[in-house]
Amino acid sequence: MTTTGQPPRSPRRTAAPRTRIGLWLGRPLASFHLIVTIAVLLTVLGLVMVLSASSAESFAADESGYALFTQQLIGVALGAVAFYTALRLPVRYLRKLSFPLFLVSITMLMLVLIPGIGAERQGARRWFDFGVVSFQPSELAKVALVLWGAHLLASRRSEHGNIKSLLVPLLPAGLLMCLLVVLQPNLSTAIALGIILVALLWFAGLNARLFGAVLMTGLALATVLAFTAGYRSNRVKAWLNPGDDTQGLSYQSTQAKYSLADGGLFGRGLGQSRAKWSYLPNAHNDFIFAIIGEELGTIGCLAVIGLFGLFVYTGLRIAMRSVDPFLRLLTAGATCWVFGQAMINIGYVVGLLPVTGLQLPLVSYGGTSTAITLLMFGIIASAARHEPEAIAALHAGQEGRIARALRLPLPAVFSPKRAAMARSKSTRPTLAAQDRKRLESRKGNGKGKGKGNGKGKPGAGARATETPRTRASSSRAGSPTSAGYRTDAARRADPQRREAGAEYLAGARSPRRPRPEPQPGRPAVRSGERGYRR
Repeated sequence: MTTTGQPPRSPRRTAAPRTRIGLWLGRPLASFHLIVTIAVLLTVLGLVMVLSASSAESFAADESGYALFTQQLIGVALGAVAFYTALRLPVRYLRKLSFPLFLVSITMLMLVLIPGIGAERQGARRWFDFGVVSFQPSELAKVALVLWGAHLLASRRSEHGNIKSLLVPLLPAGLLMCLLVVLQPNLSTAIALGIILVALLWFAGLNARLFGAVLMTGLALATVLAFTAGYRSNRVKAWLNPGDDTQGLSYQSTQAKYSLADGGLFGRGLGQSRAKWSYLPNAHNDFIFAIIGEELGTIGCLAVIGLFGLFVYTGLRIAMRSVDPFLRLLTAGATCWVFGQAMINIGYVVGLLPVTGLQLPLVSYGGTSTAITLLMFGIIASAARHEPEAIAALHAGQEGRIARALRLPLPAVFSPKRAAMARSKSTRPTLAAQDRKRLESRKGNGKGKGKGNGKGKPGAGARATETPRTRASSSRAGSPTSAGYRTDAARRADPQRREAGAEYLAGARSPRRPRPEPQPGRPAVRSGERGYRR
């Protein structure tokens, strides 16, 4: 019996662009290329928009439409040098420099508060003025906190520390840094530091309840600080009641919404903004996203949001693929910092959040902010080159055009022992004290056992019952990759563990005894048997 069926269906085809994107993302250096591309696109967009948004104000003030653009160009040049330096700097140097950099940033935050040393502008003392170039130490504090915090948490987690060792001294030091920034006053940068601190604790694996308590405490402090100063409370009032005083408290927010609405879908054209002609204050700085919406339209705004979304995907991808816990925490914390700052800026421009003054990373005007952000992008790009697949590809000669042009050194393979040796001395005092207590308690227990077995040597009965295999297993338990490992000092201080480790290494290095050949008249040796059968 024959049946006439329908012709066989062709297999479902996968979309070609999706397949190509998936194949490209599967390359070893895809994360590195994505980070470099995002940094270049955002920086170029920022230069173009700063020139467009600041030309009118610069021409009215200095009779030159390129004054602010020139300062931004200097910041970009310094940031490019910092980006390249971060790419060439080994990871162990980042860990060694993290704590000194943190101390330098704390000192600079204290010095900037002193009249005569710190320059005061618009009622805030935040800058060191060097004539042509000014420097804002609170921007350097962000990098210092994320570097030292990642180093500290990675060291404490490798030492199997408790919750107290995770919170102390990171949480008090972070709060001290936030306090110094609030005294400038600069609540927006303090919020960015809080984002870094919360992100580090979250990715370090802090308990959910304790993390929630820390997060709620930070939100409560930010809310209290928002109503302590007059200009901060006015911003909150303007956000809660946007239509009450459109010519006073809500003037800036209202003009930003007008600019976004005037742009439409495709915008008025590059350089054709009307809000930058003294209608929108700080059009080149805090509210540059409104100028992007007016000149480039909704398409331009979505492109900017898409670039930051791609940056989040790439940063978390690098953090997930990193083997080094320091790079994992560093990349995740820096990604949350940049993305959180961008979303807060966009949020208050469109009216979803009260105005805070946080800049749009790499796009808003600000030489110090641009240079520091490019430095952080360089560190993240260096972390991308330290992915296991990227290391294997680079050592195999698959460097790519960018690496060949920049002549970057080959990344080193992560080694837990080398990372333990590279820890800063600032992370060891409390752990060394805990190790001494553990050793004293072990010696006390050994003396008690020695008295019980009736021999003169303390604990001789306990050691006599141990076989070489047992001692070797105990030495393996003290290896850096096991849960029983504390510090190298503790392992060296214990003679039993040192002897067992030497025996284990000697047994591991001894040549394997060959299997004896069967002799005539005797059966062959079976697997698992030692010697000949009797």
